[in-house]
Amino acid sequence: MDALTESRDTVNKWMDRFGVRFGVYKNGVFNEQLFPFDPIARVITASDWEYLEKGLIQRADALNRFLFDVYHDKKIIADGVIPSEFVYSSKGYMPECEGLTPAMSIYSHISGIDLVQAVDGRWLVLEDNLRIPSGASYPMIARTITRKVSPDTFRRNDVADNRDYARLLREMMDYVNGGRGLSVILTPGRYNSAFFEHSYLAEKTDMLLAYPGDLTVEDGMVYYTGLYNTRERVGAIYRRVSDEYLDPLAFEATSLLGVPNLMEAYRLGNVAVVNALGNGVADDKGIYYFVEKMVRYYLGEEPILHNAPTYLPYFKDDFDYVMDNLDKLVIKDVSEAGGYGVVFGSSLAPDKLEELRSLIVEQPRRWIVQEVVYFRDLEILEGDTRVERKADLRAFVVTGRQTSVWKSGLTRFSRNPDSFIVNSSQGGGFKDTWVMKQ
Repeated sequence: MDALTESRDTVNKWMDRFGVRFGVYKNGVFNEQLFPFDPIARVITASDWEYLEKGLIQRADALNRFLFDVYHDKKIIADGVIPSEFVYSSKGYMPECEGLTPAMSIYSHISGIDLVQAVDGRWLVLEDNLRIPSGASYPMIARTITRKVSPDTFRRNDVADNRDYARLLREMMDYVNGGRGLSVILTPGRYNSAFFEHSYLAEKTDMLLAYPGDLTVEDGMVYYTGLYNTRERVGAIYRRVSDEYLDPLAFEATSLLGVPNLMEAYRLGNVAVVNALGNGVADDKGIYYFVEKMVRYYLGEEPILHNAPTYLPYFKDDFDYVMDNLDKLVIKDVSEAGGYGVVFGSSLAPDKLEELRSLIVEQPRRWIVQEVVYFRDLEILEGDTRVERKADLRAFVVTGRQTSVWKSGLTRFSRNPDSFIVNSSQGGGFKDTWVMKQ
């Protein structure tokens, strides 16, 4: 067994011991599994990172401006940049948030932006995740374990330290909290797919891990009830519960995961909620098409980072192109996530292709269509052999007093040699992301 194989196996054993797992519901059954770690790190040069950092900050700032606008003056709609139906028909748009201004006017405090590097070296954005982006804990703990099992690795390589994510998160929480009370991480519980991350981040940020039953709202303020019925006011909640389940009195009435009357406290400005409610309208796959326009509209700048070449069948020119080239394109259902609802036209039998064509004709708002992006393969270890697989990068952008990009990220890869889908829910693995200092 060579050193890399031994390192991989040792790190994965330690992660298993620490309970570093993710859960997946399939056919109504909850299964937990290890998120496999690969020891061959993705290396990003200092110059590449400088470019990415500027582009990610620009993009996150524009998306925050869009979210404020769309729930207030709606200038981007009035000026014809984005059609109103793309906003109001989005599953992520929440009319309950109209006119509501979150703490410090920040909507996306933690943006998980997914990128790929094309074979020609260009970095392209595939998705903006602004609701409850997850995954930062995996490279954090993998790096910690690697330091223990192979301490020379980071002595020999000039890699940026990734241990500051907890600091970025805590400073942002303190900023939006404004000294009102405790900062807590609200978890839906043990059977959530990212429960490990909730508990790990609570430990690293020195915030309380709260379950729904631990929080109550009285007179428009949120309280945490701890041991011996001690009660303390809560000033900020990093929620890991989806919008629709967050308050059963305001949204889904059957939810057991939320906090009754939380929306009242939020609307009164008595508690900050991270990320803000209603963010889903900005990470709708249909709205993704317009993000470069947002950068120009709100910031008066040319976009640094670009989307993958994308078409909206809603627009006639795009519709005509899609109809003529459907068998060469990638079709995505805007209501799906986690790698689901992605179809490669080239993989469909003629009858299925025609069936999909009919669906696009009937529901053009439901789909975005993209060119196939041939992005770079990265080396991974399969058994004892080095092979190449598709990989992406989830970058984490934290917006508080200022907007910062964590000098690390979640590099996910496909273990299937024929697949472009890298999501953990689809059987992918992950590796460390090394941002070089120089």
